[in-house]
Order: sequence, then structure tokens, then C-alpha cells
Amino acid sequence: MDQDDALQINSSTYEWSVRIFTILKKILRVNLKLHHKGQVDAGDIFLFNHFARFETFIPQYLIYQETGAQCRSVASKDFFVEGSVFSNYLLSVGAVPNDHPRLLPFLAEEILRGRKVIVFPEGGMVKDRRVVDREGHYSIYSRMAKQRRKHHTGAAVLALALDAFKAAILQAHKAGNVKRLESWVEALGMDGEDTLLAAARRPTLIVPANITFYPIRVSDNILHKVGELVGRGLSRRLSEELLIEGNILLKDTDMDIRLGVPVQPPRFWRWWERKLMIQVSRKIDSLDGFFGLATEGGSWDVRLIARRMRDKAGKIRDEYMHRMYTGVTVNLSHLASSIMLTLVNRGQTEVDYALFHKILYLAVKHVQKEPSIHLHRSLKNPEAYGGVLKGRCPGLERFLKTTTSMDLVERVNGQYRFLAKLLKENEFDEIRLENLVVVYANEVEPIPGVSRSVRQSVEEAPVLDPQRLAKLRFDDERVAYAWDKQRFSKPRHEEINQQETATESGEPFLFLPEGGKELGVVLVHGFSASPAEVRPFAEKLQNLGYPVIGVRLKGHGTSPWDLRERSWQDWLEPVREGLQILSAFTPRLCLVGFSTGGGLSLLLAADQPDGLVGVAAISTPMKFRDRRIIFVPLVHTANRLVRWVSSLEGIMPFRATEPEHPHINYRNKSVRGLYELRSMMEELDERLPDVQCPVILIQGTDDPTVDPESAELIHKKLGTRQKEVVMVPATRHGILYEDTGDTQEKILSFLAALASKEDAGGIN
Repeated sequence: MDQDDALQINSSTYEWSVRIFTILKKILRVNLKLHHKGQVDAGDIFLFNHFARFETFIPQYLIYQETGAQCRSVASKDFFVEGSVFSNYLLSVGAVPNDHPRLLPFLAEEILRGRKVIVFPEGGMVKDRRVVDREGHYSIYSRMAKQRRKHHTGAAVLALALDAFKAAILQAHKAGNVKRLESWVEALGMDGEDTLLAAARRPTLIVPANITFYPIRVSDNILHKVGELVGRGLSRRLSEELLIEGNILLKDTDMDIRLGVPVQPPRFWRWWERKLMIQVSRKIDSLDGFFGLATEGGSWDVRLIARRMRDKAGKIRDEYMHRMYTGVTVNLSHLASSIMLTLVNRGQTEVDYALFHKILYLAVKHVQKEPSIHLHRSLKNPEAYGGVLKGRCPGLERFLKTTTSMDLVERVNGQYRFLAKLLKENEFDEIRLENLVVVYANEVEPIPGVSRSVRQSVEEAPVLDPQRLAKLRFDDERVAYAWDKQRFSKPRHEEINQQETATESGEPFLFLPEGGKELGVVLVHGFSASPAEVRPFAEKLQNLGYPVIGVRLKGHGTSPWDLRERSWQDWLEPVREGLQILSAFTPRLCLVGFSTGGGLSLLLAADQPDGLVGVAAISTPMKFRDRRIIFVPLVHTANRLVRWVSSLEGIMPFRATEPEHPHINYRNKSVRGLYELRSMMEELDERLPDVQCPVILIQGTDDPTVDPESAELIHKKLGTRQKEVVMVPATRHGILYEDTGDTQEKILSFLAALASKEDAGGIN
């Protein structure tokens, strides 16, 4: 049997393998995410970095799912033992041993036939992620040679020779050399000349790709335990791989596969080199001949073009490795590790908790501004990283728990102390178990934007101005709005989203007038609305010199689906954050909340935060006109039950309404949101006695939504003695937005009284 015949792909086995992998993907805990912009279709040669053994099976699966194209992959000759079931399986799904005598010509033929080629150019697993040597050049550790070496150029040679062959095909067609074309059609087993020409006209593209795992865990797992039990005396190398890869597969781990900008070999040729290649190609009769060009012997032009191809291969190799390594999906552990090593290299062996958290937070904000850096989704979502400043971030805590268990860092008296082991050299097969800080830092070393961001953050943090920090925190509120809006704009949300009528932006805002007053105002909108509801009043306040922030309650201003996912505690957090942000610009603060926003303002006031001197609560509910609200808990419970036992969203997840301000409010009210609103009111009823600052309650006499009795109920329970109820004649709910009965002027008078003296006495 011809050696190439033994490499035939078995389509039924290939498809069966894809189906099995689809099932396993649902069972395993690794979260695959492929990031690409059309490279899957356009690319021919796909290059991946290598950190885990199982990952070598995944690119073929993803490419087949995306395009239906079968793939060839280069695998170590050690996997191929004649007669072995596993070897036969590998061959049937497209694997080619790396010692195949016609490896590159065979792969070129497969590309011409429409298949994709997958290569791991590192030639083995790079466990330490160290790919840059001390001189700043790309290199990796070779287990066989026990020293560092350059990456393989095989993919570059494959692309260059294939591109030269394509040029020869097109030249033969232009010259009308039918005999030459027919010989190539026959050799490639193609349908005809048109098929050959179509393949030749398709540009040869090398697509560098990066695989990033997050988080990397070193705790024990069932796969490792079984391996230790079954294979007593397991080698440390295999034990380490079972531990690391078992955690990736069995515990929630993100596997981001990012396809980079393709490398196009023709762009590396000069015009005269292209002409020379065409001249040389006339002397070559077969595809193999383009891979056999030698720098010694033969005519001068063949020797010259062979030398030029070898030179180009090195340059192309360097380019695609650069694009591969800068395609890392950067996460919080990368930044924390880089900061630790930067501090240690500066001679700093310990750092205050608060300062380290500030450095890390600044690094996140800096990398967000670096367009060349690909961020993990947790660095795009302030909910995931926002707690860093206060040391209450799950991702940071997980990282610190790992580093302390490795004896790299210890926490002592409010300080992170960096231990000597952090700089200790480790064996190649031990480093992932002994020093993940170095592994993470090595992974992002090739990305200049990361090192630049870390360096800037280390220098800025000790002298960071409080107002600068506050503006960064406000930026997070805007980032969160964009993230939430995008998150709930997927096809499954489309039906409800298309029914929505809101046109005003739901983005939060911050107004800081020059020479502003010492009293700042935090504006809090109502249920199902957005900051747009209070923005007209904010502009009036700004014109009067008041610093103002308009917060966005979580779940609002984006999609009813977003609101469905939030609790009233989630709504309260942006109010608290807004108060803290504005406190950097003004020493005294007043909360002004409409409807649900009024209730949240009073709830926050019950905590008696520093700097809060008053609350204005407008149309705040304790009772509703619509008595059907009492059935909300029942419907909410039924929805939860239906979601638990089926894939349905519930019996009635949303309730359609006709809002007073359809350009601002949701049309579809989330039943979960209504349930949370009731829960918030129950909490407010209990906390009102704790409110001790001055409060003004403004309520419409004939409010169709909130029972006007609510104002008296709140007034009666408030702990403060400085409280007032003002009733305004109104038949609509939105008295603040519509400025019914001079509502805005009444609030301005309240603010003026607060601004005139530190103790706003006299408000009854």
C-alpha cells in the first residue's frame, strides 16, 4: 500500500468523533470560546500554542463545526505504532506522523484539495509559558536537547513552497502549457483544470492562534486520584499533567481560542524575488520539487532562490509566532502575577493590601485602554473585577489562595509578603505545580501593552489622586452599562427587546461644574427606567453649580431580560457606588430618588454613610394602587419552578404595560423585578427607623401607580426628626420628570437649605 494511501481520512469516523466530542463538551466543565473574524474560512494553515495534551484534538473539531472542512494535523511519530488501534484511529481522523518522508508536500496537496492543516509549531508542550529569552527573542525549552531553541519553520516552508507552486500553476495557464497543467491535475487527483486553477488563485494564509486557559488550578481532582490509584508509581511528569489537565476539564475553566491576523507569505517577497521564483519554477516539474530546492549544487538561480526561501521562512516564522503570543486572552491572574514580579524585581518584598489592590485595579483600567490587548471577559465586566479595590474579588481571592498554598506569597498584618520561592528556578515539569505566578507572567511577557500598563500602575498607585480614582470608578459604571447591554442583546432576547420602545440612552452620567458647590447630588431613577429619567433635572442642577451623578440601577436601561436577573440588593449597589464616587469631589452629599429610587435612597441612608446630609424621596412606594401586586410572589415562584424542571422561561416571565414615558421605561416588566421591588419595600419598612438625616417626601395626590398614603407611612416610621411630607396635585406618577406642581423647585429649596449650613436644622 502506498504510504499516502494509509493516510486517507475516514469520513464516517471523522463525523462520529465530532459527535462524540459534542457530547463530551456538554459534560465537561471546560468552556470553549472561539474568537475569530472570518479566518476559519479563509485560512489554510492554522498554528496553535501548546499547554495541555487534550487541546490538540480541539482545533479540528471547531474548524469542522464552523466550515465543514476536514483537517490534517501533525502529530509526534511516537503515537504511531503499526497495528495499534489508537494509531489507526489517529490516521483515520487526519493525523500525520511528523517523520512522514513527504510530510510537507503531502500537506500542501491536502490544502490544494480544500483541507485545512493544523500545526503546533512549538513542537511540544510549553509548560512554563516562557517563550522569550533574555535577549528578547522568541525561543522555547526543548526537552530532548535540554536547552532553549528557536521555533520550527515547517509551517513557513509549507506556505512558501505551496505559494510558489500556485504561482507556477498560474504561469503555466498563462503560457497555455496544457500538458503541464494536466500532469498536475492527475498527480493531485483533481476533477480538472478549473479545480486546479481555483485552488491556485486562493491565497495561502497562515493563521496564528492562541489558546489561553483561565483559571489554572493545582488542587486535586478525580482524574488525578484515579490515575494515582490505577497507575501506582506514576511518573511525576504524568501526575502533574493529570492534575493540571484534570482541573481544566473537570472544573469551570475558560478556554479562549483566538485566531489572529493571517500571515500572507507573498508580502515577504520583493518584486525581483518573485520574478526569479517564476523563472526557477519553469525548471521544476512536481510539487515535491518546490520543497527540494537546495542552496548547494544546481544553477545559480536555484541556489539563490533556495537561500531566499530559507531567509523568508525565518522571518515568516518570527512573524506568526509574534502574532500567536500577542493573542493571549489577558486575565486578572496575568496582571497580578506581573505586578508581583515587577515589585520583587524592584527590591520590594512586601506591599500593603490596599496599595496592591489599587495597583491591580489601575492595571485593569490601563489594559482596557490598550487596543492591542485581548481581554478576558472578566476584565470587561466591572461586576467581575470591580471588587478588587476593596479586596472583595472572587478572581483575586482564588489567585491569592493558589499562590499562598504554593508558598509564594503570605498574608501578614495587612501586607502581602513575597517569599523567596517566587524567584526560585523550577524544573520544566514542576513549574506549574510550584510557581504559577511565573507561568502567568511569562504568558503575557510578549505583550508590550501589559508590561507598560503594569509599570504605569506601580508608579501611579502610591500617589493616585482621589478624584482621578473616582473618575476611573465612574468609568466602570459606563463600562458596565455597555457590557450589560451587549450581554442581553443576543438572539434569545430579541423577541422581547424588539417590543421595547425606549429610545433614550440608559448610560449613567457625571456632571462636575467648574467651581461647583460643596453639596453634591446623587440622582436615582425609578423601577424599569434609566438615568434618562432624571437627566433633565440633573442638567438644571449642573447649571446651578451642583456636582451631580446619575446612577444606573442594575438591570435597567438595557433589556427587560437584564432586570429579570437582578435582585434589589443589585439595584442598591450602584447607589452606594455613586455616593462614594461623588464624595471625592464634594464633602457633603444628598440623595434624590424617584419612586423605587427614593426607596433605595432611604435604604442607603439607613446605613448612615459618611457625608450624607439629606434625602429627597419622590413618589416612593410603600403601597401600590394595583392590588394585583400581591400575586407577584406566587407568579414568581411558579416561574422559578418551571425554569427548574424545564428549559422554558416560566409561565409569565414578563408583563406587558403601557408606561407613562415609553421613550425611557421598559414596556415589558419583569415579574422577577416586581417581586424584588416588593422585597425591597419590606426591607425598607424595617430600616426606616435607622434613617437619621433630614428627609423630604414629595408625593402626587392622585398618583395612579403609588398609593399616596405611602408618603405618610414612610414619614411615620422615619427615625429622623427633620422630616417633611409635601403633597402636590398630580394625576400622573412621573412628577419629577414632568415637574408637576413645581416638584423640582421644592427639591431645589431642600438642597439650598442643606447647602446653607452643615446641619440642615429647621426642616420639619
